[in-house]
Amino acid sequence: MTSTANRSTTRSHRRLGLTGGGLALVLAGALLPSAAAAPGTGHDTGHDTGHGTGSWAESAYRGAVDVVRGPDGDQQTLDGVVFVDRDQDSEQDRHERGLRGVTVTNGRDVTTTDRRGRYELPAFDNMTVSVTQPRGYQVPVDDDNVAQFFYHHLPEGSPELRYGGLEPTGQLPDEVNFPLATSKITGSAKQHCLIGGDIQTYDLDEVEYARNGAFADLAARTDYTGCGALFIGDVVGDDLSLYPQTRELVSALNGPARFLPGNHDLDFDAASSEHTFDTFRAALGPEYYSYDVGKAHVVALNTVEYAAGSSYTGSLDERQLEWLRNDLAQVPQDRLIVIAAHIPLLDYADEGSSRHQVAQVKEIYELLEGREAVALGGHTHSIENLRAGDSLQGWSDVLGVGELPFTHITAGAISGDWYSGTVLPAGYPAALQRDGGQPGVLTLDITGTRVKERFTVRGEDDSHQMALGVNTPRYREWFAANRSDVGSAPEYTDPLVVSQADLAGTTWLTTNFWMGSTGSTVTAALDDGVALDAVRTQPMRGEAQKVGAEWSDPVAAQQQLVHGGSVAERSMHLWRLELPADLAVGTHTTEVTATDVHGREFTDTLTFEVTG
Repeated sequence: MTSTANRSTTRSHRRLGLTGGGLALVLAGALLPSAAAAPGTGHDTGHDTGHGTGSWAESAYRGAVDVVRGPDGDQQTLDGVVFVDRDQDSEQDRHERGLRGVTVTNGRDVTTTDRRGRYELPAFDNMTVSVTQPRGYQVPVDDDNVAQFFYHHLPEGSPELRYGGLEPTGQLPDEVNFPLATSKITGSAKQHCLIGGDIQTYDLDEVEYARNGAFADLAARTDYTGCGALFIGDVVGDDLSLYPQTRELVSALNGPARFLPGNHDLDFDAASSEHTFDTFRAALGPEYYSYDVGKAHVVALNTVEYAAGSSYTGSLDERQLEWLRNDLAQVPQDRLIVIAAHIPLLDYADEGSSRHQVAQVKEIYELLEGREAVALGGHTHSIENLRAGDSLQGWSDVLGVGELPFTHITAGAISGDWYSGTVLPAGYPAALQRDGGQPGVLTLDITGTRVKERFTVRGEDDSHQMALGVNTPRYREWFAANRSDVGSAPEYTDPLVVSQADLAGTTWLTTNFWMGSTGSTVTAALDDGVALDAVRTQPMRGEAQKVGAEWSDPVAAQQQLVHGGSVAERSMHLWRLELPADLAVGTHTTEVTATDVHGREFTDTLTFEVTG
């Protein structure tokens, strides 16, 4: 099986019109309509950011962490204050109060501020000190919209690294002070949290693909202003000199941007694991941290461990685990915990792999026992909506995990299948993902502790949620004959023409419902007849993955085998309905209705021809 962690070996960008039966992949560039920001509950009489009026560019709280140079007389202890920055100059003035009960960490120990907003933490070399943004407040952002809530302490700087790493900080500063602005929108119980997986640009051409695709959509949206955008790893594709271009992309956002590292954000030339993400830290922020919006506590984890001369794996080191225990201990039981990471805690695509899932998943489950929680991941370049109670053989064999205790979502990739395939008129490749899903972004719509997930395909509105096709014996023969020739297979002609011999040999109408999950339903009404229930190909009841032509998405595979990319030959969100063997010769139309676990309905139609 091809590793999901490595980019596809087939990356032909053919500037051609689409083939394969005129598949509806040419995107019209429709953008999601703007949504008004929900009202919140500010807690201070000073300037409020996020009123829901005016543009983000006008209202954004821009500033920086206040590092008071010293050196401090006590080099074993770091102290400072968390304060409400009423005049938004990033410095605490006489009339600006400290804020009590705010969480601050050195990446291992966790403390909360006293009644004057002051904190103290043990100090050590190569630590990142950060504040957990509290509900009803906003940390500052810089001119590129990157959230500023941290201070890296590395007295001697990084060892010599190809991409630079961290500059020397010198001795411990006198204080590190964290400014906050009041924010009604982060105090609201209603939040819209944008999750972007795997931007993964390898060169400047791919930066433009990202700009023309998902980032053009995000620039037109205003619904995520409070919670912001969290990009969960593989921000670039090994070339860390592209981080400035990533910053330029997020400068067009309408909300704060935060980042997590992935296995393609590594300093591969670091001699020890403690410096493998130094360039990422210098450009974008901490490896792991937390923040609060509404009643959600977002825990952003680094699940990539790498030692020089070996392969990366999905794991948390002991320092991060200790921080996670300490961080969660500060969070009230009535909060929703959102666990975000690059390598997912576990996933469908790599269910039999220990490397591409997290070794400490059972320990994390124990820490979250009894809490409302949802886990997010990237890495696999697929879309997965795994619900409580789901199980797979690989999870049991490799991780010792039976049924899932809560929802796990793999967010898909902004890059799709590594920007592979035909370049579309909209200015980016088709890049269908390994499960047939189209590239896009995930949004968590949160009300209190209740979560509704939605996936927005690049260039489309939220009604675009499925792909319909037919899986015939003729298609399966073509698939088998060309499976080893990805990117050079002959075009599969007339994909929507079905012979009576095909019907006799079993032909299915297929529905790839990208956010479909356990609890979802798919029905199909043929020629205005009675709607019949389609059957999910992967029940998620402890079985192994089902792989091959019979279980594939024919719409995606017809593009991938011809134009390159991973092949959608397995999926946890594919439904199929067997067509009647006695279907009459002529044209037939099927109306398909997919209903997600939250009761939202999506409808599409497919017209095909039966020949004698």
